[in-house]
Amino acid sequence: MEVFDGTASPAGFAAVVLIDESHVTAHCYSDEGLLAIDVFTCGPHDPEHVVKLIHNGLVSGINGVTLARKERVNRF
Repeated sequence: MEVFDGTASPAGFAAVVLIDESHVTAHCYSDEGLLAIDVFTCGPHDPEHVVKLIHNGLVSGINGVTLARKERVNRF
C-alpha cells in the first residue's frame, strides 16, 4: 500500500492485492471523499462476489458510506 500525503499528489492511498491472475485495487482520494475499487478475476470466477463482500463491509463498518457509481465491464 502507498500512502499519499497530499504534497506531490492528492491525499489518500493506493492498494493492490494480487492473487494468481486476479486482482483487487483500491484508490482513495480522501480530500474528495472517494474510494475507487477495481476487481478482476480470471477463469470462471465471478468478481461480483468479491465486490459484494467489499461493499457490505464498507457500508456496515463506516457510517454514511454510499455507492456513487458501479460499472461492470465484460471480459474480453
